[in-house]
Amino acid sequence: MSNSPVILLVDDEPSVCDSIQAYLEYNGDLIVKIANNAKEAWKLLETTIPDIIISDVMMPEIDGYQFLERIRHNNRLQTIPLIFLTARGMTADRIKGYNAGCDAYLPKPFDPEELEAIVKSFLERRKINEKIGNNSVKLEEIAQEIKGLKEQLGQQKTHLTVIPPSIKIDLTPREKSVLDLVAEGLMNKEIAARLNTSVRNVEKYVSRLFGKTETNSRTELVRFALKHGLTQY
Repeated sequence: MSNSPVILLVDDEPSVCDSIQAYLEYNGDLIVKIANNAKEAWKLLETTIPDIIISDVMMPEIDGYQFLERIRHNNRLQTIPLIFLTARGMTADRIKGYNAGCDAYLPKPFDPEELEAIVKSFLERRKINEKIGNNSVKLEEIAQEIKGLKEQLGQQKTHLTVIPPSIKIDLTPREKSVLDLVAEGLMNKEIAARLNTSVRNVEKYVSRLFGKTETNSRTELVRFALKHGLTQY
């Protein structure tokens, strides 16, 4: 089964549909599904959630604005980027389109290369957002794991013997600050804000801490630091 991004094209002009489909599918990395009007499009949307929707504005019965409004009020579909194609390219028309919630507005006739560039830009943005979302989830999980570890170690404190490190570990003041905040369960973005520095710098300090403590994860780092008295948090 193909994992290629799916584009839903809604337009009542067959020649426009054929040319756009041929152009976007030329390299084989996109799939274009065609609907000749909003009703056909909605039937497709009942079973398929496309990555991007390209829609004409001037269509019979249900125009592009009505179609877009319905999409934006549907929880399953409301975040899908929508590109308007229309013969009406006046500034007032573009403003109306953006106010209605479209993500891009191309007046006909348009350059297919520009349309392709917009499509690929939206797809790349989605990849970035998904990566950020996945990283946030992972960091939240790590924060919860660290919190649980600290509670566990706190309960065992009366039985815990602090073992001095076999090798003296010298931490710079900034490394110590980062370590303390990692032990608090803060994520890199939060640590950067607390220390008034960049996320990249925080990542650099965390990497140094991994190296100095010979650990491979934030949880291992915090466990090591707590057991060896490198942090009190």
